[in-house]
Amino acid sequence: MSMPPLNSPSSAAPAETTAAPVLRTQASHREALSRSLALGSLIALFVLCLAWELWLAPTGRGSLAIKALPLLIPMLGLWRYRLYTFRWLSLMIWLYFAEGAVRATSEHGLSAGLAAIEVLLSVLIFCACALHVRLRLAAAKAASEASAS
Repeated sequence: MSMPPLNSPSSAAPAETTAAPVLRTQASHREALSRSLALGSLIALFVLCLAWELWLAPTGRGSLAIKALPLLIPMLGLWRYRLYTFRWLSLMIWLYFAEGAVRATSEHGLSAGLAAIEVLLSVLIFCACALHVRLRLAAAKAASEASAS
């Protein structure tokens, strides 16, 4: 009695004979660089927001320093390479961009300069997050295609 080949549809072999997807445990150099850029810019923006509202050019009694607190939330996710964090941070950061753009054009002196730095850091965070997401999705697609072949 002859056995059918393993790759034939009538074989009794289980369906799990396809190769398991390759799981990456190390980030590529470009992914690590984009993450470092996003994390470093996020920390710089956090420090800028605190320093601006508490010491450099406080508005009122410094109560606007509370705007720095939401920046603490994504720091751990960026540190742990959480793709979801990169995605939502790239959307949330536009709030800081808008605040910086408004204050850069409406205030004078040191506050206008600090607002311009806030705008620059916001754009840098967005670009780093967008690049990181793009690199990770491309790597996942390549791994998926490699395992399917």
